[in-house]
Amino acid sequence: MSFVADLRVVLQGRDFKRLFGTRLVSQFSDGIFQFAVTNFAFFSPEQQTTAVAVAAGLAVLFLPYSVLGPFVGVFIDRWSRRQILVIAPVVRGTLLLLAAALVASDAPDPAFYAAALGVLAVNRFFLAALGASLPHVVPSDRLLAANAVTPTSGTVVTFVGAGVGFLLRELVGGDDRGIAVLLVASGVVFGLSALVARTMDRALLGPAADPGRPQAREALRNVVAGLVDGARHIAHRRVAAATMGAMAAHRFLYGMATALGIILYRYYFTDGDADAALRGLGMVVATSGVGYFLAVIITPYATERFTIERWVPIALASAGVLSGALVAPFQEWGLPLAGFVLGVAGQSVKICADTTVQRDVEDIYLGRAFSLYDMLFNGMYVLAAALSALILPENGKSYLAVAIITAGYPLAALAYRMTTAASRARAA
Repeated sequence: MSFVADLRVVLQGRDFKRLFGTRLVSQFSDGIFQFAVTNFAFFSPEQQTTAVAVAAGLAVLFLPYSVLGPFVGVFIDRWSRRQILVIAPVVRGTLLLLAAALVASDAPDPAFYAAALGVLAVNRFFLAALGASLPHVVPSDRLLAANAVTPTSGTVVTFVGAGVGFLLRELVGGDDRGIAVLLVASGVVFGLSALVARTMDRALLGPAADPGRPQAREALRNVVAGLVDGARHIAHRRVAAATMGAMAAHRFLYGMATALGIILYRYYFTDGDADAALRGLGMVVATSGVGYFLAVIITPYATERFTIERWVPIALASAGVLSGALVAPFQEWGLPLAGFVLGVAGQSVKICADTTVQRDVEDIYLGRAFSLYDMLFNGMYVLAAALSALILPENGKSYLAVAIITAGYPLAALAYRMTTAASRARAA
């Protein structure tokens, strides 16, 4: 009920409604785009999906967020944020049309991936501008409610967009021309977010003028130095560092599980039938989403009863034992259940990591802490996909990968527990 109550509170503001509408339209488009890239990289009948192709596809989807994340704030704090929200959709739409043309004309895969990276780089600026704009449209006493509502709503709408992308694929087909149609649809929808953003006043979202602000080149240099300084600060906050490490371990193991699941569905369970593989993996994504939302509900109660320092290792160890038991038989029914387990555990750990960093890291370091957090969150996922490319066989049936996942989660839980226990002993 708190989500509904928070939503009702923040929707009373006219400017928030416009910014919120811009986010929802754009993230709906994101869902279609991500589905299209996933389809092209992993489930196109015209593509030979391999573990290397999986690693490349996941790198395209996640690397821009890791590499660009710490640096976009330099420009978000200098350019009109409302103009970013108006211009970025036009640029992104143009790149999506280019990507669609490349796919339809059977251009080399690297050309498509380059266009897709451009799309995601523009989107990184767009999402950062949305986040930085929120305090300008919400009173300070409602900011907490707005921060609770917007990410959850955006995630839901992204799932809906992916579902619409799946339905469109059923209509237009999963070949290259069908993927081109999906990309065009995503570009058109994203362009609509610019129309919503145009309804806001140009000066509404900031940034405020600051004559003493350093030049962009100097600010970019300061970002690197600031990240190093932030890493040193976090290293002295052992509980926060341990929780970020637990989140990073989960993302690495979850990335390996993702690559394993894609190859298993593509070849082992379906004998190369791309449509059947996509439907099977779609079930895993759906059950993971259910686990994600269940974690949002149960984690506050679990941490109140067990504390964060106990709930994190419980979630990690449970993820390893249960997912290993479900996947090791290599039966198709086990993967959706494993997806649910990893969805609950992973989101529980992420909520605890968010809370711990906000609680233990000094406010002056929070921005840098979350930049490092963002780099770990996405970078470890891509690193896992790269490792999977080395160890997964052609059909995906790898007891080694299952063993790494099964043992990795409890080991991460043990390392977290030992670090937090030592920190408490030192504090005492």
